[in-house]
Amino acid sequence: MGMFDAFDISATGMTAQRYRMDIISENVANANTTRTEDGGIYRRKVVTFEAKGDRIPSFQSFLSQSRSSLSRGVGEGVRISSIAQDYTTEMNKVYDPSHPDADENGYVYYPNVNTITEMTNLIDATRGYEANATAFNASKSMAMKGLDIGQS
Repeated sequence: MGMFDAFDISATGMTAQRYRMDIISENVANANTTRTEDGGIYRRKVVTFEAKGDRIPSFQSFLSQSRSSLSRGVGEGVRISSIAQDYTTEMNKVYDPSHPDADENGYVYYPNVNTITEMTNLIDATRGYEANATAFNASKSMAMKGLDIGQS
């Protein structure tokens, strides 16, 4: 693992969490959107992360590697694998016959966005971002200390 690999790993984590916060913000902003450009109801979006770099096929094969190649298991960071629409949560059904998007029975279907869930996810993403920023700063501090030791 090189000196700058730790910076790259923390940076990918911060980038992924920032993007997750953007998607959460989009969900909250569209919590009452009953008609999108496509004509349908807005669906909540969910971000999925995956490890960046080479995948190790199984835990057993990882353990069977020689000690010199075990450093490969450190990882190369994280990336966004997908941004999917949430089809598992049902839309919110509200009786409002005066709404222009109400059906023949007077019900309006609102997006499947729960503001409390989104705010909880936002706090989680913020904490993840902060953890990566702390790790980045710790790596920077260690690199600076190594440079100071090398000067003397």
